[in-house]
Amino acid sequence: MKFKKSALLLFYFLICNLFLTACEQQQTDFRPLAASAIIVAFGDSLTFGTGATPETNYPKNLEKIIGHRVINAGVPGEETSGGLARIKTVLDQYNPQLVILCLGGNDFLHKKSLDQTKQNLTSIIQIIKASGAQVLLVGVPTVNINLAVPDLYNEISAELNVPVDNNILPVLLGEPQYKSDYIHLNGAGYKIFAQDVADFLKARGAL
Repeated sequence: MKFKKSALLLFYFLICNLFLTACEQQQTDFRPLAASAIIVAFGDSLTFGTGATPETNYPKNLEKIIGHRVINAGVPGEETSGGLARIKTVLDQYNPQLVILCLGGNDFLHKKSLDQTKQNLTSIIQIIKASGAQVLLVGVPTVNINLAVPDLYNEISAELNVPVDNNILPVLLGEPQYKSDYIHLNGAGYKIFAQDVADFLKARGAL
């Protein structure tokens, strides 16, 4: 019964998220991706796929869903400062048309300054946009009972005019059957994460 209730809750959330995404046309849409476009999933252990296999992490699932090559550029344990230090190298190596940026969780775990986290994410996005690639920002919740996504993600979205998805990770990280430990997803969780990203990209015109 508990599993059914959780599954129904997640289904309800996904339907509502699709509806809200489709309705929020005041937010930035994407330019359509070329058929040959490469996507880079850039982040920490949630991108790398800690808690799952190389075939069941979210970038691999996303690649299967949308048919584009998706590069897994996740580094476990990375803070936003580390992401800022390596973003140019990744962009130069893969020349992506889109970067899915999912960083910040380790900053929150290590109690880094929210202002510095925001500045690092802002700088990463500015570098990505300067390369000509588009950005999808994924909001990461703080590790507490509320699993709240800090306001800095919405602030960055508004200031830099980039789409942000703040909804999926708080829901998945609040459901034990989709987690491998207290901060990582399992294969089932990463699959739902990937489907949410795919739906977001489709609703905003990228696919």
